[in-house]
Amino acid sequence: MPRTAQNHRLPRGGALALLFALCAPPLSAQQHPPATPDSLRLEVQRLAALVDSLRAEVARLQAAGVTATSAQTQEQDALAKLRAAAAAAASAGGGGVTPPPEKAAEPQEFVGRQRSLQALNPEISVTGDLFGQVIKGSANHEDFFAREFELAIQSNLDPFSRAKVFITRHAPGGEITPFDTGLDGEEGTALNVEEGYMEWVKLPLNLGLKVGLFHQQFGMLNRWHSHAYPFQSRDLPNLAFFGEEPLAGTGLSLHYLAPFGGGGAGTYEATVEVTRSENELLWGTSDRPSVLVNVNGFWQLSASTDLNLALTRVNASYEETDNLFNRVVYGGEVAFTWRPPSRASYRGFNFHGGVKVVDGLVGLDGSRSPGGRDRAKGYWTMAELRLGYSWLAGARYDWTENPHDPTQTSTLFAPTLTWWQSEFVRVRAEYDLLGRSFMDGHDGRLFVQVTFSMGPHKHETY
Repeated sequence: MPRTAQNHRLPRGGALALLFALCAPPLSAQQHPPATPDSLRLEVQRLAALVDSLRAEVARLQAAGVTATSAQTQEQDALAKLRAAAAAAASAGGGGVTPPPEKAAEPQEFVGRQRSLQALNPEISVTGDLFGQVIKGSANHEDFFAREFELAIQSNLDPFSRAKVFITRHAPGGEITPFDTGLDGEEGTALNVEEGYMEWVKLPLNLGLKVGLFHQQFGMLNRWHSHAYPFQSRDLPNLAFFGEEPLAGTGLSLHYLAPFGGGGAGTYEATVEVTRSENELLWGTSDRPSVLVNVNGFWQLSASTDLNLALTRVNASYEETDNLFNRVVYGGEVAFTWRPPSRASYRGFNFHGGVKVVDGLVGLDGSRSPGGRDRAKGYWTMAELRLGYSWLAGARYDWTENPHDPTQTSTLFAPTLTWWQSEFVRVRAEYDLLGRSFMDGHDGRLFVQVTFSMGPHKHETY
């Protein structure tokens, strides 16, 4: 038996004597009456059990050949072996162990808080809208034409405001003409500012303010640019009442978002715009102020379905008359969207519809409208069904009266098939069938539209 183990072995009698000596009460305590026999017996049994457990642990360590001293010796031997191996490796390398060099302090670079010149550059994007068409029985038309190129420049001026400018080059071609407007058509190409405005987006009381030239908030689709529109042209009432372009003007627009609602209760907003009358088809030669009021409500009916409703009223004067607001246009639009969240990229359905009414009609010669009628109306519907990740099928049907002669009407039916190559490239095939009450037969034409976009700008679909 190892010597170290003998040093830790205690006789049984000696261990008991030592425990009794430690547990024995002092002399002062012996002067008091002794403890009861039962409690003393229990204490002796507890101490005997403790001694037996200590003896068993000592025996286990002896059987394993491990003692406190041997364990310490083994640890020291292992450390000595590691040191010897490190010294041998250093000698083989041709020198002692050299501590790693201290890393030289790097010079601290000063970073300014000002914006860099690159950050001051605005976002610049270009969008192209290209067409090819086939008209049955007509040889005097352009088969291919670039209808529009748009240069979009936009920038956040500071945390509270931003500015946007859209410069377009528009070429004639592919127009849908429901009625004779009496205005000269656009000849050649033109480079003009379609929109240019600045807006404040974080005003108190949930207000937003816009100043400049902009597409007005007439319903939901009036602010969309041509390349973002669901079909190759605007709805038939828009073509009859406003012309090929949307209703636009120079002035200011005040937007208010209601603080109540949200979720299933709905979200509500209102817009008031005061602009100069700049639409010749609607206001004639008048450039007096026009006032527009729009109210919009949005409801999320479920996780897959949304409903949007917009009501608009805009009024101004036609020509230079004593009555400042002798012509009024009313509009109502509804939009329904179904897109299941788990399959939104492959399945979906969108429906848009609306009605426009012009009150206060005049003839092309400036006289009262024929038949004594003071009102013309029109409605439009359009829908798109998502067939897969890249394919959509759609159709539209529009009907409208002539704002200068309500006895004349026009209809338009157009099915479409759209392929999105990516979010930057779209190819659409559309067949337009136009009918007029004052002409026999229908005019049909097949369009192939290619739209591309370069740069970060993706036009907002408000």
